[in-house]
Amino acid sequence: MIPALLATFLFCLSAVSATQATRIVGGISANFWRLLLATALLAIWSHLFAQGLQGQGFAMFFWSGVVGFGVGDLALYQALPRLGSRLTLLLVHCVAAPSAAFAEWLWIHTVLTLPQMACIACILLGVVVALLPERKEASATSFNLTGVIYGIIAALGQGIGAAMSRLAYDINAKEGLVIDGLTAAYQRILGGLLLAWIAVCVVRWLRKPAGKSVLATSTKAENDRPSLRKAAPWIVGTALAGPSLGVGCYQWALESTPSGLVLPVVATTPLMVIPLSAWMEGDRPTRRSIAGGLIAVLGVILLGQFR
Repeated sequence: MIPALLATFLFCLSAVSATQATRIVGGISANFWRLLLATALLAIWSHLFAQGLQGQGFAMFFWSGVVGFGVGDLALYQALPRLGSRLTLLLVHCVAAPSAAFAEWLWIHTVLTLPQMACIACILLGVVVALLPERKEASATSFNLTGVIYGIIAALGQGIGAAMSRLAYDINAKEGLVIDGLTAAYQRILGGLLLAWIAVCVVRWLRKPAGKSVLATSTKAENDRPSLRKAAPWIVGTALAGPSLGVGCYQWALESTPSGLVLPVVATTPLMVIPLSAWMEGDRPTRRSIAGGLIAVLGVILLGQFR
């Protein structure tokens, strides 16, 4: 179980680092540079030691990356500075699970059982309990509707992207090809990197004087265009801890441990990030937020057991 614990810890570090990078250079820029670095690292592995771009499922993996790494991460990096890493992780990790289950039922006709539906209801209940603001809370980060919307979009992107990956694996299986997890991540991240690059180009075009009003909703960090050098350590941190080393440890865990044991460990990410978020961001969780997180994580753990 050590690889699963390492993956969980790395995912927490990735989220906290991503929050810091986003507040310096903005979500769109931070996401692009993070994906570019991760793509380079995964490309070295895939082309030197694995299958590279082989397999008929490459197209599906690519579009899975457009949805997951692309749309999902673009929304994720807009949610992080608005909600903080703690609430963003809770929302994304927990809502992504039922959305993936629904997409899988819709496309692959995987029927949900009553216990699975009960788990999904438990997850959504926990998210609602954790995100609803308390009357005495005056902090803007305690509840941000725009951040919640971005978080839901990120969760849907990750969930649907995961279901599309299942389709890609099925396509490769019919061909008799088995690719490793890091190679699959490489084929997916190419689609996400393309969409992230397009987003950067669009933002730069809109930053022209005539387009300032269009960017009225952009974060202050993006409008001020601070030095990328200042954000570089955080970008390197989130790239290494997330799609590179984090995913590597996750796949390492799955090599020797049943997924029914790995998934519950990784599902504790929103809880493990609480002390990191409190230390690095000053985000002090309320009792109700912790209770909601426990309810939601319990639902995810049970959903993994009932798969």
